[in-house]
Amino acid sequence: MGPRILTLANQKGGVGKTTTAINLATALAAVGERVLIIDLDPQGNASTGLGIARQDRGLSTYEILLGEAGIAEASVMTQVPQVAIVPSTMDLLGVEAHISSASDRAFRLRESFKRINELLVDGRPVTYVLIDCPPSLNLLTINALVAADAVLVPLQCEFFALEGLSQLLQTIEQIRTTLNPQLYIQGVVMTMYDGRNNLSLQVLDDVRSEMGDLVYDTVIPRNVRLSEAPSYGKPALLYDLKCAGSQAYLRLATEVIRRERQLNAA
Repeated sequence: MGPRILTLANQKGGVGKTTTAINLATALAAVGERVLIIDLDPQGNASTGLGIARQDRGLSTYEILLGEAGIAEASVMTQVPQVAIVPSTMDLLGVEAHISSASDRAFRLRESFKRINELLVDGRPVTYVLIDCPPSLNLLTINALVAADAVLVPLQCEFFALEGLSQLLQTIEQIRTTLNPQLYIQGVVMTMYDGRNNLSLQVLDDVRSEMGDLVYDTVIPRNVRLSEAPSYGKPALLYDLKCAGSQAYLRLATEVIRRERQLNAA
């Protein structure tokens, strides 16, 4: 049995996708999971936020999508115990030009996962894969959705939060209908929440009334330490474990695992 593959997707930028990817991965590792992050954003912020310098990214998700490298050889271990990453480079900006005419263009990432058991983290197979997507619904995001078991949607507590969500949900439904029938939404995580702000409270209520039980109980607060941590090349959980943001991601990891176990028990 292979790892659970979760894609973090939202075509809006600045909603906390990368922050969630690196801190959820760290939180999952803290409770014993072995995690691989796939950095599919050409900006490479997940790679930078985990301390992988640009000059150390010999192989990347670009080579994976071109079929020039396998998951095991492209991954690098991070400073976080039990967390590895396939880093990203700016080369990803040109990947569509190379593969857009190929008949298997939407399946390149899924195909690479057939050999994921060749990758060992601390001597054992990976149990979770988190895919960090770019802020757009392009071929990179489509590859991530086709390869995934489930989608985790970070959603910022702001006025226009629900506006872009319907487009993402339509895309997920299209992928499920045509390319990946097993795909489902694992959950929606509300980010940058400020309990002192009436707007945050209103948005949270609106999203919960719209999405119901899909919204995680855990909300990620607006937190200075979460913002500072990437500049040190660390997840917030290593930078300041006791801060409100780190504690929220530990609770989110617990929810994610619980939902996965409920699914397996069903």
